Amino acid sequence: MAINYDHLMSLKTTGQEFEYGDTETMLYALGVGFGRDPMDKAELPFVYEKDLQTVPSMATVISWGAGPMRDSGINYLMVVHGEQKLALHKPLPVAAKISADTRVVGAWDKGEGKGAIIVTETVITDRESKDKLCTLTSTTFARGDGGFGGPREGAPEPHKLPERAPDMTVEADTRPDQAFIYALSGDRNPLHRDPDVAKAAGFEKPILHGLCTYGTCCRAIITHVCDYDASKITGFDVRFSSPVYPGETIVVDIWKDGSEISFRARVKERDVTVINNGKCTLG
Repeated sequence: MAINYDHLMSLKTTGQEFEYGDTETMLYALGVGFGRDPMDKAELPFVYEKDLQTVPSMATVISWGAGPMRDSGINYLMVVHGEQKLALHKPLPVAAKISADTRVVGAWDKGEGKGAIIVTETVITDRESKDKLCTLTSTTFARGDGGFGGPREGAPEPHKLPERAPDMTVEADTRPDQAFIYALSGDRNPLHRDPDVAKAAGFEKPILHGLCTYGTCCRAIITHVCDYDASKITGFDVRFSSPVYPGETIVVDIWKDGSEISFRARVKERDVTVINNGKCTLG
């Protein structure tokens, strides 16, 4: 069915319950590339239960499947993840029982044949302490759903990167099997693991999850900007540009302006920008 604007804007879910433990916390860190070198003591706190700390971008998977979008009327075969924003109200605990409230906060019509932009917001709360942990804002580009009669103007603008040369450029590797590890954190879309599905979708082979690329960029900033103290990160926003193939090297250009870190990521082997307009906020 086609998008009905009033129905879409009314969609919300409240009180959806999830929980995770230290196993999930360590598995997520492995899935975005921590722990490659077992002798690297700086990375042990992300992949070993002694003094364990959480990768902030794990916030994107702890309530995987939450939300009302299955009742949105969009054509999921034509959907891509456009942007992901994260605001951390406190560092994520290494284990928690959580509650997720999700609502559609905006929808914009790019026109017939040009797609639609839909923005959802998810607020995650610790069920035991009642503390608000984080707010996720996700932008969906529904390529097959333009022309539904929604507003044309007012969609959120991406973060603007500085015009000067990057202050630093770092490399973050990915493994050929990384999508298999990352999928265990929630997103089991076969596009990322099944060669036949990937080929049917127009790719030469399975592509890496966009949110795994997101987490890999977070790893790069934790290791090269935050001196391995993940609690410094209070926000992490990106615009997705192009997919990564597992095994490729992600090159991250970084600009430092006080507590605001801007970044962009490209694939070394193909010189293709995969994440743009990145902004990491430090507390």
